[in-house]
Amino acid sequence: MIRADKRWTKVMGFLGTELRHLVTINPSDRPWQMPFAAALATGLPLLVGSWFGHLEYGLVSSLGGLVFLYMPATALSHRMVMLMACAFAMTACYTLGVMSHFVPVLMMPVLVFIAILTTMLCRFYGVGMPGSLFFIMAASIGAYAPTEVLQVPLMVGLISMGALLACLIAFFYSVYILRRQDPKPVPALPQPSFETMVFDPVVIGVFVGISLALAQVLDLEKAYWVPVSCLAVIQGASLRAVWTKQIHRVVGTGIGLLLSWGLLSLPLNSWSLSVLMMVLAFIIETAVVRHYAFATIFITPLAIMLAEAATLGHGSPSVLIHARLLDTVLGSFVGLVGGICLHSSWFRDVVGRQMRRLGR
Repeated sequence: MIRADKRWTKVMGFLGTELRHLVTINPSDRPWQMPFAAALATGLPLLVGSWFGHLEYGLVSSLGGLVFLYMPATALSHRMVMLMACAFAMTACYTLGVMSHFVPVLMMPVLVFIAILTTMLCRFYGVGMPGSLFFIMAASIGAYAPTEVLQVPLMVGLISMGALLACLIAFFYSVYILRRQDPKPVPALPQPSFETMVFDPVVIGVFVGISLALAQVLDLEKAYWVPVSCLAVIQGASLRAVWTKQIHRVVGTGIGLLLSWGLLSLPLNSWSLSVLMMVLAFIIETAVVRHYAFATIFITPLAIMLAEAATLGHGSPSVLIHARLLDTVLGSFVGLVGGICLHSSWFRDVVGRQMRRLGR
């Protein structure tokens, strides 16, 4: 009886801890102009695409607009160098993803290569959150884009223009905001080591590839959200962070899918869809630093619309929502397993030893 009481006390304590992590709201010093500029970076290409009657082109450029979110709070010169580098990386990742679409057997190896390389570079140059997440998202969406071979240069040009537009918006935003607040000092580059620059990126890349391979084995249609969900979970700074992020992502995505179903059931045209995505982007960038699960509620419909908006109305929203829920559960589970391995001292010792031998 005493043991049962102790177990019950532990279970209730565990649930209480998880609930506190789920409802904790973090402080934020982010000015409202930043989410507004981010919404412009992702929304203006959609409005231009709607004006010319080619929303599908606007969606590709809007994906490049996500580069704006990599802007650090440093001096103007450092901001622009960082953003231009990220713009190149986003374009390159999307290009490789689109090219892998024509050779499906290469889709998983290409995504593993991109995940490893972008994670290495983000860690080497001290790129903060969202880290390699949007690079993987661009590659994944590109890999499942219904593109013909002769359209590849057009698609690459569109995402390049979207990324450059984001850099231009970031420049004018920075000129304005740096007159109101001082820039933060440029952080020192992290000290490179085998564990952080080689071991971690390789493990992360392998598990991202495993998540996509499982999606292909299960014959999931347009499973671009599986590797994105996996990476979002596995890149937590600690096992506690990985677990918390998995809970936040599953709960937020579940609610977000209900919101997505409601939004996709509305009679949206290209103009209303563009405005809606701008509103979602503004809410996300306002909320993400305060509460990740709450932001995920709005990230889910935005991501679905970025990848599916051009084909909306050609099928049932319920089928699409069910597919994305399955993608999230699968990707988050693989990400959790990868996070456990990544933060296991035994795994790091055994696998790291073998990797060092290969590197000799």
